[in-house]
Amino acid sequence: MSRTITFNELRKIKDELPNGSMHRIAEKLDMNVETVRNYFGGANYNKGESIGIHMEQGPNGGIVTLDDTTILDLAIEIREER
Repeated sequence: MSRTITFNELRKIKDELPNGSMHRIAEKLDMNVETVRNYFGGANYNKGESIGIHMEQGPNGGIVTLDDTTILDLAIEIREER
């Protein structure tokens, strides 16, 4: 299921995650940790991939359309464990 949020919202979710969350998500989904970081706005495409994230410039960092919310859903779940 796709979802559209602002880039600032996406970064806020990432910034609220406890240390080690990127590795935890990557391990759970059997993917490279750089791919998870790229999902949250990183740009290391030498080691990670871009997977289903589309950005348009605009207010609040622009609009981000996520083709698949699995990574985001896991991040929200981890954030809410606190």
